[in-house]
Amino acid sequence: MAQRLSRRKIAAYYAEQLLAGNKNIAGELAAYLVDSRRIRELELIVRDVEAALMTRGVLLADITSSRTLTADAAKEIKSYLKAETKADTIHLRETVDADLLGGVRIAVPGSELDATLRHRLTQLKASKI
Repeated sequence: MAQRLSRRKIAAYYAEQLLAGNKNIAGELAAYLVDSRRIRELELIVRDVEAALMTRGVLLADITSSRTLTADAAKEIKSYLKAETKADTIHLRETVDADLLGGVRIAVPGSELDATLRHRLTQLKASKI
């Protein structure tokens, strides 16, 4: 049975391997998690890896919008995130959510910016009460 490592150590190792270009690291991580019976921790480990990458200057941002972003919009979001986080490299994972009325939601490790129309309407409604 494999030695039990902390999630932080797993995340740091995985982040370093990703940055070094190791293409087999996902398989290694999967094998370790199966062998150590820690499959249920996968989501937590992924979050820890994203945080570890962020400390190394690589930011993974989840963008949710009502329609596909234009190239200009994606460029503006990257510029905004680079200025706010001081990250060297920004990677956007875009999701289109037809239920959104408009605007975008940007989630990065540790925080979220909700600039959707629904959120703004909810804020307006709450301020009137």
